[in-house]
Amino acid sequence: MKFFHSLPTLGLILAPCASAITVAEITGNKYLSPLSRSTFTNLTGLVTAKGPNGLWIRSTRPDNNEQTSESVYLFSRTVGTNLTAGDIIKLDGSVTEYRSSNAYLYLTEVIPRNVQLVSKGNPVTPVVLGTRTTGIIGNKDVSPPTEQYSGLDNGDVFGVPNNVSRISQVNPQLDPARYGMDFWESLSGELVTIKGVTALGRPANTFGDQWVYGNWPVTGKNSRGGLTVTDRDSNPETIIVGSPLDGTRNPNTTKLGDSLTDITGIVQYNFGFYSILPLTAPSVMSSRSPALPPPATIKSKGRCNALSVADYNIENFAPGNSRIPLVVEHITTYLGAPSIVFLQEIQDDSGATNNGVVDANLTLSGLTQALQARTGIPYDFVDVDPVNNADGGQPGGNIRNAYLFNPKEVRLYKPNPGSSTDANAVLPGPSLRFNPGRIDAPPVFTSSRKPLVAQWETLDGKGNFFTVNVHWTSKGGSTSLQGDPRPPVNGGIENRNAQANVTGSFISQILAQDKNAAVIAAGDFNEFATVEPLKRFMQISGLQDLDVVSGIPEVERYTYTFGSSQQQLDHMYVSPSVAKNVSKKDYEHVHVNTWAAEEDVASDHDPTVASLNVCKR
Repeated sequence: MKFFHSLPTLGLILAPCASAITVAEITGNKYLSPLSRSTFTNLTGLVTAKGPNGLWIRSTRPDNNEQTSESVYLFSRTVGTNLTAGDIIKLDGSVTEYRSSNAYLYLTEVIPRNVQLVSKGNPVTPVVLGTRTTGIIGNKDVSPPTEQYSGLDNGDVFGVPNNVSRISQVNPQLDPARYGMDFWESLSGELVTIKGVTALGRPANTFGDQWVYGNWPVTGKNSRGGLTVTDRDSNPETIIVGSPLDGTRNPNTTKLGDSLTDITGIVQYNFGFYSILPLTAPSVMSSRSPALPPPATIKSKGRCNALSVADYNIENFAPGNSRIPLVVEHITTYLGAPSIVFLQEIQDDSGATNNGVVDANLTLSGLTQALQARTGIPYDFVDVDPVNNADGGQPGGNIRNAYLFNPKEVRLYKPNPGSSTDANAVLPGPSLRFNPGRIDAPPVFTSSRKPLVAQWETLDGKGNFFTVNVHWTSKGGSTSLQGDPRPPVNGGIENRNAQANVTGSFISQILAQDKNAAVIAAGDFNEFATVEPLKRFMQISGLQDLDVVSGIPEVERYTYTFGSSQQQLDHMYVSPSVAKNVSKKDYEHVHVNTWAAEEDVASDHDPTVASLNVCKR
């Protein structure tokens, strides 16, 4: 340790190592500082890191209280000019709380003044997460909780109603052993090291921010090394790697399950999430093998007792799309050229150009022609054009649901297509007023895709079945899982609840006439199976979740990566007569996109495929 008498370039003077206040007294045992909007004198701390707008200090007198952080951020673009990590300083200052959005949490900051250098060259030791500290910041367990985010969520981060309280108003005491947000808040400003780093997907943005977990207990771990959202568990043990403090750039080639070098950096709340700001960028050490999953074992047999049915949201698909070869590869090789494919996000013939065009014949015929060139199968398609700009999605894109089908295996039963303004209905038989036709019930589906219903038969006449192609309201408008509103706002949930009622009721009318009817509902429901809209849909419709019926492990039920987790927005539900013949090998999620490198991604969703018995009973 070296002592200096003066720092003339900073205008600082040497001070004795004494303190009238500690960092823990500033940070307190809650989210908001007990000293907010007040001033203090004689705070002593060790500089652990510097950033472009300030620096972080750690208490020289830890308090052994797991609720209090021993580090705090000093916001100043000038004070730290000639200070370095390892300096011990003494300062006066004021305490403030800052946030850039009322949807975010506050960050406790110190505005320093009268900064005095005490000594230089002191050791700076990071706290290793996943261990118990023994002196650096007191005796604390620094392994994050694995299931609950906040005590204000009433046990379910996706519980309803949403947004019934706010952390900034309640300012609860931290319980870092039980709640993930409380854990990270109790380490706010702290220099930590993450060992055994696993990437949870591709970078979250163009800056290379990356969700990870480290060498600590986790739940929801899938076979690829990711963490899957399960019932009442949305993985609060994860953290996002932010911009490195030394100006280096995080890797932009990470994939799900990649192993990264150890990361040392500062825990800080940024833009709605707890992040680690690395001292320097990590690098990728290794990737999982194989790079892509094997093709599904399910193959189309074209028989009513083994009909191959797939579902795929192909993300704003328009004519001339550069992703056509990848989509064709996925449908033919990885899904085994199914008899029917439920498609979502089919754009009109002019793509996202907002010119009044609504027809999608060019879009869909381009895909079917490419499929025929690859397989020799003369795939056909059916869809119903929406009213211009009435179904949400990119303005001018007019996304809609559609079916691809192999006309050598299946056909529409007594086709009678409806239009964009024709609301479908169940008629005696059961049969459909329009085949295909859309379920519509204004205003439930305003600015949202209307489910596309069809009735089919196998060419041998032995199979007859109904399909409901779904793409419910998106989660747009949701707040961060680590944000201020508790439980977080689950954007669009009211619409999805209403859509569950309407869609489920339509299906229940089919089964009310024929309890043995074969019904398949699939698509992008934009919701998790354990959240209110889908629980309601199952109850009303009488359908069964094919994931449950086929026995797919909970952690392997994912079709999408968002933020820190793999999750399932795309589902397939079947009627009881279909469910009773399903075995464990009859349903597969094919992770061609969630596992892939950026250049190999065809969509933000994974497809699924099933082999189903739709024979008449």
